[in-house]
Amino acid sequence: MLLIPVVTFEFPLNERVRTLLRLEDLFCKILPCIKESESHHHHSAMLNLFQIIDVMDRGDLKNDLMHDLEKHRALLAFFRSNPKIDKAKLNDTLDLVNAQLDQLKSVPPKPVQELKQNDWLMAIKQRGIIPGGLCEFDAPSYHFWLNQSESKRREDLHGWLSHILPVYQALELILNLLRGSGESESLMADNGSYQQMLASSKQVQMARIEVDKALNCYPEISANKYAIHIRFMRINDQRQASACQQEVHFKLTLASL
Repeated sequence: MLLIPVVTFEFPLNERVRTLLRLEDLFCKILPCIKESESHHHHSAMLNLFQIIDVMDRGDLKNDLMHDLEKHRALLAFFRSNPKIDKAKLNDTLDLVNAQLDQLKSVPPKPVQELKQNDWLMAIKQRGIIPGGLCEFDAPSYHFWLNQSESKRREDLHGWLSHILPVYQALELILNLLRGSGESESLMADNGSYQQMLASSKQVQMARIEVDKALNCYPEISANKYAIHIRFMRINDQRQASACQQEVHFKLTLASL
């Protein structure tokens, strides 16, 4: 069977999922950078760490994650009595949810508070806001750190990340549960445009769109609690965007927990 290469686009439909996707994206960037050996990779890791601190510092992330996990635990417990459910898979998922809840309980109410109390980190973070502000003459202590051994830099990065890793593991589980909650539907956008009314009984939290890579187009989405509208766009060689005027076949998954 020939697999068609697709590009997947995920669109959050509420603020909480938007925050989780942003954090997931930042963690997916920082973790590979830490594994690398060159100082410029660890510099990139630091810049991502500073963004994670800023995103995590907003709102009440820990309690939001615990609320979502407890809600899903109750849902899983409810489905235990359904004879059609795969009990082994359900119990495995329930174990994961319970493990993440236990980990989150040990996390401070403000997960990044300890990092924010690190004066050196915060000084480097502040300099990093300025374009070119982390040159060696502006931040000699940071230049010194970048010239430490690979193992020393990695040890520091792992140490700083350890304060917030349980948060990442919890949000990753929640997003994976969310992604698995919807059914994919093959659809067609006439003249590059598609609209669908949403059922009032269930609030959609995320839309996943899969498009054939060969079509050279991408979706833009607007949505409210009543409807979702998708407009497919294409970019020419000069990187100028224009609306697709053709039929676009795609897959849509509307996910909610």
